[in-house]
Amino acid sequence: MLNQNQTPLLDALKANAARPHAPFYTPGHKKGEGISQPLTDLLGKAVFRADLTELADLDNLFAPQGVIQEAQQLAAEAFGASQTWFLVNGSTCGVEAAILATCGTGDKIILPRNVHSSAIAGLILSGAIPIFLNPEYDPVLDIAHSITPHAVESALQQHPDAKAVLTVYPTYYGVCGNLNAIAHITHQYNIPLLVDEAHGAHFAFHPELPTPALAAGADLTVQSIHKVLGAMTQASMLHIQGNRIDSDRISKALQLVQSTSPSYLLLASLDAARQQMALQGKMLMSRTLQLAEEARTRISEIPGLSVLKMPRLGKSPGFLALDKTRLTVTVSGLGLTGFEADEILDEKFAVTAEFASLQHLTSIISLGNTPADIEQLVQGFTTLAKEYRRTNLTVKSHLWQDLFTTQCHALCCSPREAFFAVSEILPLIQTNKHICAEIVCPYPPGIPVLMPGEVITKSVLDYLQQIQAKGGFISGCNDTSLKTLKVVKKRPNS
Repeated sequence: MLNQNQTPLLDALKANAARPHAPFYTPGHKKGEGISQPLTDLLGKAVFRADLTELADLDNLFAPQGVIQEAQQLAAEAFGASQTWFLVNGSTCGVEAAILATCGTGDKIILPRNVHSSAIAGLILSGAIPIFLNPEYDPVLDIAHSITPHAVESALQQHPDAKAVLTVYPTYYGVCGNLNAIAHITHQYNIPLLVDEAHGAHFAFHPELPTPALAAGADLTVQSIHKVLGAMTQASMLHIQGNRIDSDRISKALQLVQSTSPSYLLLASLDAARQQMALQGKMLMSRTLQLAEEARTRISEIPGLSVLKMPRLGKSPGFLALDKTRLTVTVSGLGLTGFEADEILDEKFAVTAEFASLQHLTSIISLGNTPADIEQLVQGFTTLAKEYRRTNLTVKSHLWQDLFTTQCHALCCSPREAFFAVSEILPLIQTNKHICAEIVCPYPPGIPVLMPGEVITKSVLDYLQQIQAKGGFISGCNDTSLKTLKVVKKRPNS
C-alpha cells in the first residue's frame, strides 16, 4: 500500500515555484513577470509562478522516473489500475492513444455508433476499420443508451479477427450498460476491452455509484478527472490492467497525441485530485449523492417535468445502472425544447446546465456543487414550469433511431481514407448520397452524426437541420452554419 497522503508532483511544483532564481527557460512570461496586467488581474501571479517547464526536479511526462512516476503510481492504486498515465490533452488523446495502441491500418475495431468524436479521430489516425453497433434505444425519450452484450457477441462472431472492442461507459446521460458481460465476451476472443469512461472517474469512490470500468473487467479505461472530480479542465488519466495491452505501445501512442510541453499546472491538479479522492472520496461522493437525490426528487414533482431513471420494468442490457449524480430532465412536457429551456434558465435564472438536446436538459452534480446551487436549480425549473409553459412540443420520437439505423450500414470506405481523399464543398441540399469527408456533430455531447466515409442521407440532413432550427450548435465541420458540407470528390488510388 502506498501513502495516499502524499502529493509528490504537487510538492515538487510548489517548491520550484517558490525557489528564488533567474529563469532562462520557457515559458516566456518567466514565472509571471511577463504576463499582461489584465490576465494578472484576473488570475493573480501565483498561478504563473507555478507555470513551469520540465525542470530537473519536475520529471518528464514521456519518460517519467521521478515525481510524475510517483504520482502516476499513486493514481493507479487509488483508481484500481496496474498502470496509469497522466493526460494533459484531455480524454480525447487517451481514446486516440487506446485505438492507436491496439489497431493498425485495416484492423477492425467494434464500437458503438454513438461514440465521441475522439474515437473517430482515433480511427482516422490509425486507419482502423470500424464495425459499428447500434446502442439500445429508448424511443419515447429519444435517448440512446449502451450497446448490449448480445450485439457485441454477434459482432465478434461475424468479425472474429477484430483487434479490440470499445464502448462508452457511462453515456453522457449517465447510463451504464452490462460491462461485466461485455468484458467476458470480449475476453473469450482474447482481445482487449477499451472503455471511454470520461464521465465515470468518480465511480471508484462510493458503493452507490455504478461499478468502475476496471472492476467490471475493462483492460483499458480513459477518465476525464476534470469533468466530475477536482482536476483542472483538460486533465485526464488513462488506466490499464492485465496483459492484453502492451504498455509500451500506449506510451508511444501518447507521444503522438500529447503536447511535448505539458502544463505542470494540469499535471499537479491530477496529483491533488487523486489525493483528495483517496482520502475523502467516499465522504465527498456521499454528499454529492445527497444533493443529487434532493434535486431529482424535487424536480420530478414539478408538473410537466420528469427525470431520467431506471426503466420501470427492471434493468435492461443497455441500461443496467444509472449514475445518480447525472440529472437529465425532460422538458418537452412544457412545450419547450431542451435548447429553449437551457437558454431561459441560463439567462433568466443564472442556472447553467451541462448540455441540452431536443427534449432534455442534462446537468452534472459533482463534489463542487453546494446546497445553494441545488436550491437555485430547483427554483429555476419551478419558475420555468409556471411561467414559460406552452402547448405541447411535437418531436419525432424515433428520429435518432431512424437516423442511426440507416447510418450504421452506410460506411463506404474507412474514415482515414475519406479524410485524406480529394474533397469538394457542396451546398447542403446537393450532398445527399455523397460520401462525407468531415466530422459533423451537434456539440455537446460531441457524438458525430456524420463522419468521413459515411454516405450522406436525407434523414441525416433532416436531423441536422432540425437540431439547428431548434437552437442546437453544429461543430466539427468546416461550415458550422450548415449551408455547405465537405464531401469526397476523388478517393485515393481511384
